[in-house]
Amino acid sequence: MASAPQQPQLPLFYKDLLPLNSRDHADWKVSPFGTAAHVAQTHAIPLTVDEFIDAQRNYPIVFTAGDNPLPIALMGLNEGVNTFVGDDEKIIAGVYVPAYIRRYPFILAKMRPDSDEMSLCFDPTAGVIGKQDAGNEGGQALFDSEGKPTDYTSQVLDFCSKFEESGQRTRAFLEELKKLDILMDGEVAITRGDNPDKPFVYRGFRMVDEKKLRELPTETLEALNKNGLLMLIHAHLFSMNLMRMIFERQIAQGKMPQAQAAPVN
Repeated sequence: MASAPQQPQLPLFYKDLLPLNSRDHADWKVSPFGTAAHVAQTHAIPLTVDEFIDAQRNYPIVFTAGDNPLPIALMGLNEGVNTFVGDDEKIIAGVYVPAYIRRYPFILAKMRPDSDEMSLCFDPTAGVIGKQDAGNEGGQALFDSEGKPTDYTSQVLDFCSKFEESGQRTRAFLEELKKLDILMDGEVAITRGDNPDKPFVYRGFRMVDEKKLRELPTETLEALNKNGLLMLIHAHLFSMNLMRMIFERQIAQGKMPQAQAAPVN
């Protein structure tokens, strides 16, 4: 279920990357997405620890399997299913939209493997960035008449920079969980009232082992509480109660798999 939501070479959603520059993109603009069609078939969205408190109100937060787990928000329980994108291909109103979705089509990326320098890049295939005369006259200009970044572009750069900083805090949080050895392979079995003998079983993710958490030394728990990590762990654990809610959303939307038992790895 919770395989790492990324492609081998480019991150999730991104099909190509170009570095933004005033020479090639002086007269380019960006328009808002008319729909969330690019999200509609994605069930797991990368999440940072700075978003746990907001995200746990709407989505189960779990961790990807493997040696380097990362947190993800589940918008569906099966591959290709997103229960938060409506028939109008828009994310339903009133739910938290993960920063990963809001960042697209921009991203900070290393253009050279031998350098740590990161450049503001964008996905030219997104369909929302182009020249001013390409039917997007109402969009936001990326550069002014002097070739300097506009306030909009500066805000995008700031957002992407803060996202990278959140990513560093997220990796530090996961390193702490690994050091404490409190992650375990997750498994959730959900039954339907009309067929209680054949549960839908979801695997392929990791979660915090509540028993191991309770057995941590008092001084360790106090340290986790003092540095704010315990709050994040609890947000993750509380969010797991939403697994059935997502399951019920899939039933209501007719997006359940055909089999009565559905292990998803």
